Order: sequence, then structure tokens, then C-alpha cells
Amino acid sequence: MNTTTLVMSAALASLIAGAASAQTTAFANDGATAQAVDDLEEQIADDRDRDIGSFGNEGRTVGSYGSVAMRASSTSNDGDTNADVGIGLRYGTYDGVNGFDVTASFKYGQTNGTETENQLLAGVDYRRDFSDAFFGYGKVEASFDRLTTTVGEYEQDVFVGAGLGYRIFNTDDLQWSIQAGPGYRIAEVVGGDTVNEAAASVSNNVYYSLSDVAYITNDTDVIYSEFATTVTNELAVNVALSDTLSLRTSYATKYNDQTDDAFSDAENTFGASVVYNF
Repeated sequence: MNTTTLVMSAALASLIAGAASAQTTAFANDGATAQAVDDLEEQIADDRDRDIGSFGNEGRTVGSYGSVAMRASSTSNDGDTNADVGIGLRYGTYDGVNGFDVTASFKYGQTNGTETENQLLAGVDYRRDFSDAFFGYGKVEASFDRLTTTVGEYEQDVFVGAGLGYRIFNTDDLQWSIQAGPGYRIAEVVGGDTVNEAAASVSNNVYYSLSDVAYITNDTDVIYSEFATTVTNELAVNVALSDTLSLRTSYATKYNDQTDDAFSDAENTFGASVVYNF
């Protein structure tokens, strides 16, 4: 199923769900179970979604794609008012040699007129294939969190970088790519620190097919500057047990040496999900 079809299906499902929720009932929890299952299935689908061709332009088709998603809610109860807005954007093009992608996500929330969430994430990624094995890239990664209060965390973190990548293996069963290059970091940290300095990034991407229905992925990203080093890694095993049943288990690690004294202090998340369709 292509991206356009997924977006159209999601939009249609949203309209149907909106129409259904407009019905009124004396039973306060009417439809709550169905909504909870919908939310769970959506989260599972998000967990399983992965762009295998995130390094270079491997696996991409010529053309453009794009999607815009928006979610808004407002709740009033016993004099308390809560409002939340979420917006997501994806756009990309590929001409057979050059690939260009833009992503953005914005979350905003209020409770009784007081901001509870104000976060923007954005990325711009350009890739050019030089051969079947070598590629070049340029990227901008930006994060803005205006409400964080934890000392050492970033209110703003912008990284601009470029470099070269190499596909060590590129077969139907095994894809292993690495990329690295210099960059520049501009950051504002809770506690008053401001960072403007040279930086570097190193990334590793592995995809290994265990069988026709199972594969392993491991993604590692490191951004280094004199001020701080951040490391993210996600290892996952994905299994399609049948046409109706699938399983994914993952282990994700996030490390920031500004807030973590050792890797043992890193944030680790284990996830397991099963979905059955009939």
C-alpha cells in the first residue's frame, strides 16, 4: 500500500470516527472500548512503520510524496478546560539520483489557559547517490521545547551537517550502511548555557531478513560536540506471523551525557506489540 493510499485511508477513517462520536448517549463510556482499541492499533502501526531506505536513496521510487495530519481536542469538566493540538507534515521527492525529504511535528497544549506543551521537531534531509555503494548527504535537525524545566535538557537544539555514506552490504537479505560528517550545533540548555560550536554526526543502519516474514533492524545515531554527546539506538525484531497476525519487539536507548553520568543512566524503553485482524 503506498503512502497516498495510507493517507487517504487515514483521512476517511478520521471522518467516519468523527461522525460516530457526534452521537449522544446517556451512557458516558459508550464507544470508549472501541476508541481505546483504535488508539492501540494506531500506536502499534506507528511502532511497526519504518523507512528501510533512510540511508541514501535505497528502495525509493521516482516521484514525490506528501502528507499533512492534524489532531485537535478540547475538554471541559468541572470548570477545568484542556485543549491539545498536534500537526504533522511529510514531503519528499526523488528523481532517480537526488532525494529530498522534509518532516515536521508540532504539539501544543493548554490547561485552564496555562501552556502544558509546546514542542516543535523538524528535519530536512538531502541525499545524492554517487554509485551503488557511495552517497552524500546534507541534513538539518531541529528541536524546540519551550516548556522543559529539567536542568541539562535542551530548550533548543539545532544541528546542521553534511557528509558521506557507504553501503557495506546491499542485498535483498542484508542492508548495512554507515554515514558520517562534520556539522555545526546551536543549542540553548535549561540552566542558562548557550552552545555555538562545531559538531559531528555518525549514523549506522542495519536491516537483516531472517526469513520471508521476519527481519531485524538496528539504527544508531550519534551527535557529538564539545558541549555534549547524544546517542540514540533502537534494536527491533519484526515478525509477520500470518496475513492477519504480526509481532514486533524493540529496545530503544537514549543517552545524553549532560543528564546521564553513564550509559547505565540512559533512558531505555522495551516495547512489544501484537495485532490481529480478521
